[in-house]
Amino acid sequence: MAPMNNEKFKKPGSKKHSRETLVLLGLVELYLETGKPIGSNTLKEHGFRHLSSATIRNYFVELENQGLLRQPHSSGGRIPTNDAFRIYASEILESPLSPISEVEEQLQELDQTTPRHLTRYLQMAAETLSGITGYATFLTSVRFDHDFILEIKLVGIDNERILCVILTDFGQILTEVLTIKQKLSSFACKRIESHLQWRLKGGDQPENLTLEEEILSQTLYDEIMVRYIVRYSNFSGEDVFRTGFSQLLSYVEFSDPLALTTGLSLFENTSNMRLLLNDCVLDGKLRFWIGRDLAPYASAAQGCSVIAIPYHLGQIKAGAVGILGPCRMPYRKLFSTLHSFADSVSNSLTSSLLKFKLTFRQPRTSSPYLQDEERTIVDQTTKKLLEIKE
Repeated sequence: MAPMNNEKFKKPGSKKHSRETLVLLGLVELYLETGKPIGSNTLKEHGFRHLSSATIRNYFVELENQGLLRQPHSSGGRIPTNDAFRIYASEILESPLSPISEVEEQLQELDQTTPRHLTRYLQMAAETLSGITGYATFLTSVRFDHDFILEIKLVGIDNERILCVILTDFGQILTEVLTIKQKLSSFACKRIESHLQWRLKGGDQPENLTLEEEILSQTLYDEIMVRYIVRYSNFSGEDVFRTGFSQLLSYVEFSDPLALTTGLSLFENTSNMRLLLNDCVLDGKLRFWIGRDLAPYASAAQGCSVIAIPYHLGQIKAGAVGILGPCRMPYRKLFSTLHSFADSVSNSLTSSLLKFKLTFRQPRTSSPYLQDEERTIVDQTTKKLLEIKE
């Protein structure tokens, strides 16, 4: 294990840190690397040879009195508290960060992609970040305009319900549970599904439906289109992508099922998750929340940390991506990784918007939003919905 380099904690143009602060920062960095309590002799061997073990122990006592360190066992080393993690993370955030070559290579595919299916791309990007970092990931998206229904699938559930799966041109997958008066056979579902596809795309009209199935098909079509246009004009939970929950199982902090479920409680409240990421977008820079910092968003998640950063479409802050894990996280590496990730996603999305001449919009707090041409999806004269053509 290489000795700690205390020079990395000296900001350009700032005064040299006190020895006590350097001891704290060095201990936190070593603890993040090892996960074990740090004793005075151990810290001395890793960047603090100029201090005696007795002097380091005195600093430990002072830092413990300040609530920055604690000693799990009377004769053992110290571990940092969440307050110490905050000081460390703040210090890293204000220091120059170097790109990590391994991460840059893993993000190369994202950086060189000019996707047409933007929603699918963002989902893939979230998966990629979760795989690189090893943490749960969540990402907010703008609403891309003129995204139309590409395909509809039907799956029978029981005698009174049917599941409708909607695939859009930009790769979004939406689900709706619709009620029916009697159970449909799998063959009836396929016949109605083919009729819905004909309504969407035209071509030869299916002729093998019974009169009852044709009436039901029209009813389902109207219901599906109304629900879609309501979701399209309002921002819904599908604009937040979440992945990597199982990644947390590898951390001892989440070995207990209760700790895991409480840690992930933030993911169960889409509104609060959006609020957290929106706060990051408004700040326009990388942010972190450690322990009790998460109380306004998820009171049960105070044993966790979240790091988030905005991404851009051109010069506009379009959304943010966050990762959630235990309080003991390699903040230096993650800050650099998130900066590289945000740059890659921003470059790819901006290139796509220019190449495919796409437009987008962000959440509004006032009335739902529809462009003029999208209002014609509902024909106000016949009270029936018009098909969306390719």
